[in-house]
Amino acid sequence: MFVIPIYDMIILPEVTYYFKQDVFRELNLQEELKEDEEVVFLMLKEDRNRDEMRPEDFFPIGVSGKVEGIDSEGSVSVRTLGRVDVRVIQATPDMMTADVEARSGEQDLDAEEVKLRFDKLRTSMLKFIQRFQWGIWARSYVLHWKNVSEVVSALSAYLNLTNEEKYAILETDSARERFGKMERSVYEFMEIARVGEEAENDQQERHEKVYREEAIKKQIEFLQRQLDEMHPENVSDVRKFEQKIEESGMNETARKEAEKVLNRMKQEGKDSHEYGMLYDFLDFLTGLCWKKEEVQELDLEEAEAVLDREHYGLKKVKQRIIQQMAVMALNRQQSGSILLFVGPPGTGKTSIGQSIAEALHRQYARVSLGGVRDEAEIRGHRRTYVGAMPGRIMEGMKRCASSNPVMVLDEVDKLSKDFSGDPASALLEVLDPEQNHTFTDHYMNVPYDLSDVLFVCTANTIDTIPEPLLNRMEVIQFPGYTAVEKEQIARKHLLPKAMKKMGVKAQNLKVTDAALQTVIRDYTMESGVRGLKKQLETLCRYAAVKLVKGEQKSITVSPKRLSEFLDQKPIHHEGILEEKRPGVVTGLAWTSAGGEILFIETLLVPGSGKVQVTGQLGDVMKESVQIALSLVKSMYPKEAEILKDHDLHIHVPAGAVPKDGPSAGITMTSALASLLTQKAVSPEYAMTGEVSLRGTVMPIGGLPEKLMAAQRAGISKVLVPKANVDDLDEVADEVKEKLTILPVEKVTEVLGMVLEGKKR
Repeated sequence: MFVIPIYDMIILPEVTYYFKQDVFRELNLQEELKEDEEVVFLMLKEDRNRDEMRPEDFFPIGVSGKVEGIDSEGSVSVRTLGRVDVRVIQATPDMMTADVEARSGEQDLDAEEVKLRFDKLRTSMLKFIQRFQWGIWARSYVLHWKNVSEVVSALSAYLNLTNEEKYAILETDSARERFGKMERSVYEFMEIARVGEEAENDQQERHEKVYREEAIKKQIEFLQRQLDEMHPENVSDVRKFEQKIEESGMNETARKEAEKVLNRMKQEGKDSHEYGMLYDFLDFLTGLCWKKEEVQELDLEEAEAVLDREHYGLKKVKQRIIQQMAVMALNRQQSGSILLFVGPPGTGKTSIGQSIAEALHRQYARVSLGGVRDEAEIRGHRRTYVGAMPGRIMEGMKRCASSNPVMVLDEVDKLSKDFSGDPASALLEVLDPEQNHTFTDHYMNVPYDLSDVLFVCTANTIDTIPEPLLNRMEVIQFPGYTAVEKEQIARKHLLPKAMKKMGVKAQNLKVTDAALQTVIRDYTMESGVRGLKKQLETLCRYAAVKLVKGEQKSITVSPKRLSEFLDQKPIHHEGILEEKRPGVVTGLAWTSAGGEILFIETLLVPGSGKVQVTGQLGDVMKESVQIALSLVKSMYPKEAEILKDHDLHIHVPAGAVPKDGPSAGITMTSALASLLTQKAVSPEYAMTGEVSLRGTVMPIGGLPEKLMAAQRAGISKVLVPKANVDDLDEVADEVKEKLTILPVEKVTEVLGMVLEGKKR
């Protein structure tokens, strides 16, 4: 028999199949089929081309058939007969034939039952096709079917069965079981089609509803936009925030969060108790500047002119700032190193940050961190808390409305920590260039780019700044001002600003140079100019009273009239000792307000060898006393015998003022040596430096401020550690000109000069 290969179809007995003569010719042989020709339908295991078909590619059971007719158009009708077992398949390039043998089965299903079940199936099919538009013309096909095999064969391409499952129907020997499989597959087909149709209809209804809703929304938006254009003052909050979000240029994460909150705001409505919180959040988020600013060309000459105009002195500080700007210009970057300005109060640390912003043509933001002890002050509060607020950093960014301001973080040395967290650690992310491009404030809960912000920090001292935070910043020391610099600052900046603030005109008030110098020398005690500013404002207020009362039209302030204008006594400064005596030596100290001189006083009284220290000395200075005492005993063993029956009292005046620091070592040693040898140290000497038990003079800090204090007090010779010679470059020339600075390396050098009168 000729083989007709089929794939992915169900071939069953008692069914008429139709196909073209050309199809058979392509599959099998060049000749055409003839009527009454016997053929066998064999199912392929896998879909293959004619050239690829092999005997082993067919299932072992097929269906025999006979050609019933061939019409003029070449259509062939084949009526299947029964199942057959394939014995041999012969395949040649031109044709494929098979030797088959009829396959018997179990006839365990009577004709009456078959008829009842088939009628029921056909009735269900007729009802089923009524649901579809094509059901009218499909009805004739359904009525034409005579048995369940014809139904299954006609629907085989649509049944939810694999090729193996389709073959399993054919190979089933039991008629009842085979009928059940065919019946079940048809019912499954109808149920799947029914569920699919219902799902499709439901989905279509939902899509239509969504499309309708979107159309209505767009219509409402169109009408609302027209109303907003006609009445801009009545724009709704939702519409206002929609416009702001669209125009903000925020990143994708921030946009999604903003749209999420805006949708919630729409749903809640104005009567909701959360409406205010949602409004505040969107107002803050859209108030930030999200767009990156273009890098502008820097004019260093203009920047230098701005710094020189606003600040007198500070040559090295200005030089470092100009270097920073030059690096930024070459790298085309908006920011560079984090600068930390360290110095006494009133030296211009904060105001120079404002000058940097002016020189760079950027916005200026100042964030005060003094006394901050809650981490949320830096990172913000989470919105789950009542009264949640953004942190100070992001609040500053919103206030300046720029993405690349110059931000001054004031008083970073006065941060503290408690159970609320460590704000200094929170600052690490803000100041770290590797992290701050995705800084996330807890209130915002979206990343914000701080990498373009130029951060400038200020502090009075670096001692209280945690090491990890300090490592992220470049320390720039602000030295105190000399008297000459203070006079220039007062004349060029402080006095004109004070007169303008008080409404006093230049022709109505004149302050002589001598009066200005007296105010600086006798009415202030500081390294900066903050106190000087207050005194000049007091002077201008007094002059304003005189002018308003009409007592005087023009006022000239001379040194003699200062007590009248300032209404206070001059401040007492420690000055050079009028007479020298054994056991008293002048030392130099650094304070947060600048340098000061202090006296180390020693005295022997009859006793049992006790040592008493007074003057509120800290632990470091008490250790200096012990080291100095041990050194003096080793250097003057004979003179030290007196300590066995005498008590030693060491005092540093101004007992109400706490004093501490590692710079009183050589002063203590000199005072004790002077006391034991009864050789007085000349009051013209002052000294600073720590000592070791090896007799070496160790380096100290704050040298510029200490030398200014010595010059102010009238000291002529100052002993400093040799290791601090390089620090003399930071000392003003006018101070160095009035002092004889003597570098020392050993304690013996110090004692040789101050006790023996040895010259360098």
